[in-house]
Amino acid sequence: MTEPQWNVEGPELKSTQVEVPEVLPLLPIRDIVIYPYMMLPLFVGRDVSIRAVEESLSRDRLIFLVAQKNSAEDNPTASEIYRVGTVASIMRMLKLADGRVKILVQGLSKGEVESYLRERPFFEVKIRKVQETAVPDISIEVEALMRNVKEKIEQILNLKNLPPEIVMVTDNISDPGVLADLVASNLRLKIEESQGVLEIFDPVKRLQKVNDLLSRELELSTVQARIQNQAKEELSKTQRDYFLREQLKQIQQELGEGDERAEEINELKKQIEKARMPLDVKREAEKQLRRLEQMHPESSEASLVRTYLDWLVDLPWSRKTRDNRNISKARVVLDEDHYDLEKVKERIVEYLAVNKLRRKIRGPILCFVGPPGVGKTSLGRSIARSLGRNFVRISLGGIRDEAEIRGHRRTYVGALPGRIIQGIKQAGSNNPVFMLDEIDKVGTDFRGDPSAALLEVLDPEQNHAFSDHYLNVPFDLSNVLFICTANLLDPVPPALADRMEVIQLSGYTNEEKLEIARKFLVPRQQGDNGTPPKRLEISNDALLRIIGQYTKEAGLRNLEREIAAICRKVARKIAEGKKELTRVTRANLHLFLGPPKFLPETEQEQHETGVATGLAWTSAGGELLYIEASLSRGRGNLTLTGQLGEVMKESAQAAVSYARSHARSLGIEQDFYQKLDIHIHVPAGAIPKDGPSAGITMATALISALTKRPVSRDVAMTGEITLRGRVLPVGGLKEKCLAALRAGIKTLLVPEKNEKDLEEIPKYLRRKIKFTWVKNMSDVLQVALLPKRKAQTILVSGTKSVRTKKKRRARNRPLEKPRRERVISLRA
Repeated sequence: MTEPQWNVEGPELKSTQVEVPEVLPLLPIRDIVIYPYMMLPLFVGRDVSIRAVEESLSRDRLIFLVAQKNSAEDNPTASEIYRVGTVASIMRMLKLADGRVKILVQGLSKGEVESYLRERPFFEVKIRKVQETAVPDISIEVEALMRNVKEKIEQILNLKNLPPEIVMVTDNISDPGVLADLVASNLRLKIEESQGVLEIFDPVKRLQKVNDLLSRELELSTVQARIQNQAKEELSKTQRDYFLREQLKQIQQELGEGDERAEEINELKKQIEKARMPLDVKREAEKQLRRLEQMHPESSEASLVRTYLDWLVDLPWSRKTRDNRNISKARVVLDEDHYDLEKVKERIVEYLAVNKLRRKIRGPILCFVGPPGVGKTSLGRSIARSLGRNFVRISLGGIRDEAEIRGHRRTYVGALPGRIIQGIKQAGSNNPVFMLDEIDKVGTDFRGDPSAALLEVLDPEQNHAFSDHYLNVPFDLSNVLFICTANLLDPVPPALADRMEVIQLSGYTNEEKLEIARKFLVPRQQGDNGTPPKRLEISNDALLRIIGQYTKEAGLRNLEREIAAICRKVARKIAEGKKELTRVTRANLHLFLGPPKFLPETEQEQHETGVATGLAWTSAGGELLYIEASLSRGRGNLTLTGQLGEVMKESAQAAVSYARSHARSLGIEQDFYQKLDIHIHVPAGAIPKDGPSAGITMATALISALTKRPVSRDVAMTGEITLRGRVLPVGGLKEKCLAALRAGIKTLLVPEKNEKDLEEIPKYLRRKIKFTWVKNMSDVLQVALLPKRKAQTILVSGTKSVRTKKKRRARNRPLEKPRRERVISLRA
């Protein structure tokens, strides 16, 4: 007889779908008990049984299958047949060559014989259909009993030759009675035991009976496996060691000594309770702990489960630090660590104020955008200190694998959680200040896009249930204060940038750098290099010269390096025995740092035709941009040089189109573009340049060359030009103003719509600059271009003096070192 099959598709497949008559032919069967939903083939050879099958096929194909008490009896009587059986349906019938019949039956429902109507030529009985007790709601005890039965079935599978499909079927069964019947039919019990299970009509009691039989069968299978193992003659060293350890454990248990594995399990149980996990997480941890109890301690899967549980109990599910709600104290801490940066400090104080009033708010997601060295990373530590929270920092620069954020699934060897969960564990609390450094430098490749994984982390509507692939349970990140840093916002995907509150940090002015150097950098470097303040004194003029001629940056890193170089040289003198105070002044600074590395930019020496002074923004601060335009006889060709980007080339073309369309009002020949070739060049050709902010500068240089009117050397300008001559606003106004002041230019032509950006410029800088707000090119040309007569008078009368000044400057000017070339895109 082949193995039985089961057709269990849920509660909808019930015997109520088939009407069972009260009178049915009876088929006594040997060596097996048929259960409902069980499908298997039967070989029928006795004459009485064949007639019962034929009678069933002539009616409605239903037959009553009952086990006989004595399997050796060929002609059993009514008293030798059990009274409880199963109503079955004959699915197929096949007549064999030896006269026997093979039938395929499927059990439908249980029944009990009330009376025998006939015994010849076949058994015909009147039955009573058995209605089992329904289980409307499965209690916790019943659920635990069902899980226990399923787990024992899995254990027996490894010890006995049972079909592996049983586990797949049992996982889909939610009815305790059906589960009991399935397990009992596959245990190969004695007929009396199988019949005893069939005659228990209460599903829960029947499952308890099956559980007891399973426990006995598991013990028998274990003993049987042990006997088989002992019968082997040759055992490898690994197997021998294993059995010796097992025997040692048994001896220790008999002696009452402690079991290391039991102690480990108990310790994990205590840690799970102590961790105060959410209910879903605790349920998963307890499930994995039960799995660990049933595994062999030295199996590979046991180590994986143990590592997973260690991660679960170590995470700060409910541990958090208490916020400092003293606003004035927090402001003092922020001022101690950083100078200026009022926007950031104000935002943190606002967060503290709201947290003080509302007590529970979601952590903000801030993004500090600014050039290198302005203090973005150190500001995160200062914020954590002011709030009284733990601080965690991870660098996202160069990350290309999405699993770095979300973690690997536990199916992979060496899998671990992502950097977010690792950082939370490192912090030890669920409300740290979490810094994601260099978010604009995240890469992407075939392993996924980490920035897409960050969408869930940095979304307040989603991060309260952040799911790491390794943990596979939700973790609440809504209490975390996320701070991202970036040098540029352009590389950040728009969807990610939209989730963050962007705070721009511009470069420092020379005065701000001086204050920061005096209050922070000089004391810190004196402490790091072992030079006491009594032995070293750096004057303000020396610091200003370091800022202007030895560094050229928006931040402070190179400034701190130069100060560190001075401290090291003084430290050497102190170590050699010098005890006098060392004063560093503007006059002797070159003895410590050598000749200046950068000479300050200066304005042009005279008013020139075809040369205009523009302003550009770079990631390292503002720059002067001299744009030259020259004319030569030709056929109207336009040449653009200086490694210009596409946007800058289009600005030059727009400037030419404006000059052509306004030729008459500008006093230019209307057919100049047919007779002349135009060449526009932007010096510093090794540096790539791009952006629309040089549009009005190009147009001014071109119109100056066409009208022969020189451009004032005292004027610098910035703005985008349209074909109609309108001047559009640009960015980076503060950095551009600083660049103009460094060159000694105090008159700036700025788009009128940029007047709102004056708030970003300190008042002491605004007093030094004359801002001229322009709407269109006519306003620009009116200020920038000088009249022909005035320019000629200036040039003729001042020729000798200019020459004399040149000689005098050449004598007094120090030797100029070549500048370092920086490949930086110039932006609007």
